[in-house]
Amino acid sequence: MIVKTLTAALIAAIAGLAGESTPEAGPATVVVEDWSEQTLGHVGIPVGWAAQSRGHAVYDFRIEARESSDGVHKVLHLLSDRENSIIAKRVGKIDVRKHPILEWEWRVVKLPTGGDSRKAATDDQAGQIYVVFPRFPAAIRSRIIGYVWDSTVPAGEIFESARTGMLTYVVVRSGSTDLGRWIRERRDVLEDFKRIYGEEPVEAVEVVCIGIDSNDTTSRAESYMGPIRFLPR
Repeated sequence: MIVKTLTAALIAAIAGLAGESTPEAGPATVVVEDWSEQTLGHVGIPVGWAAQSRGHAVYDFRIEARESSDGVHKVLHLLSDRENSIIAKRVGKIDVRKHPILEWEWRVVKLPTGGDSRKAATDDQAGQIYVVFPRFPAAIRSRIIGYVWDSTVPAGEIFESARTGMLTYVVVRSGSTDLGRWIRERRDVLEDFKRIYGEEPVEAVEVVCIGIDSNDTTSRAESYMGPIRFLPR
């Protein structure tokens, strides 16, 4: 459950970004991660990413090869056994007014049993990708949109986290219908932001997080994450 991290270690990391000066992204596609520079077989936290979970986090991750119609590509394989493992990457300053489309590929193999993001007691997801808009003071005013594959909440649901008003969930996929399939997703982050907050963002996206979580349901989860990028319209 991302909020455990976002209210502690991750928010601290976000706060640390305030003094940095990073140029905004240009007009080209902004690649957050495509895993191509990672070492095949690498175990644990990938290079360029940082541990962000507190409490019981195993980071049972591995860089693996995926064969597809257009060749062999590297992906991140994520496993969770009654724990939550979240990693974060600083991405400079991505202006979603220029790059509003978040595109990623994922494959969920096993959902946490009984996961339901609407309730604090069952706030587990097999697939998670979070975009963070820091606002000073970051620990209490940052805005976070979490795109998740939920076990039970219907796809299309958008709601505030039961633990913090800083995080809003967007359920992109739900249940077992598409388990085992590689799926390419696209979300218009700018439109999602305006729908959630009723205004355009002033702040840029500075941090992207991915993770897997099954500690609240004391179950297991498994997923894969492919390339992540921001695109212009």
